[in-house]
Amino acid sequence: MGKYLGPKHKLCRRLGSCIWGSAKCPSNKRPFAPGQHGQNMRRKMSVYGVQLLEKQKIRTHYGLMERQMRKTFKEAQRMGGVTGTNLLALLESRLDCICFRLGYAPTIAGARQLVNHGHILIDGEKVDIPSFRVKPGMTIGIRERSKKVPVIAEGVEHPPMAIPEYLDRPSKSFEGRMTATPNSETLPFKPETAGVIGFYSR
Repeated sequence: MGKYLGPKHKLCRRLGSCIWGSAKCPSNKRPFAPGQHGQNMRRKMSVYGVQLLEKQKIRTHYGLMERQMRKTFKEAQRMGGVTGTNLLALLESRLDCICFRLGYAPTIAGARQLVNHGHILIDGEKVDIPSFRVKPGMTIGIRERSKKVPVIAEGVEHPPMAIPEYLDRPSKSFEGRMTATPNSETLPFKPETAGVIGFYSR
């Protein structure tokens, strides 16, 4: 299974906007594809092109492969209610995303690495699966000997962003808790999901 390992903000320029909310992202000044012909490649997009672009933005933000994205979408459909909101709630409940939102890592990719390396505890038990679904009431903490890892210590001391309402972590604490299921009002990342629904409903 392939995975993109190149410059992350190059993807932002390809998609036309920064999908991580970074003020220093090059796409803020150059919202067009990289390369000498990038400025001239923006043409009127078809409906399919718009839907594909919206789907790619969500996939890129959460660092998912196409197979993972499609599987999560089908699960969101089966839940009933608003499919788009269900999809984002499921993605936000992934352990790697929760660790990022709690400030343990500066990016979702960095949080995924922390999970893979066994630094994260769920209710006191080690979990090393990034796609693990965190549920309300669960406690997300850092393994004792991992508390001195520089990136974790820095994130706990100075979180890169505000912690969402559905999560709670006392200041400078290495342990946080999921207090509620993410919903349309509390989601920190709010992309356009209608295109994704249209894309997978074709």
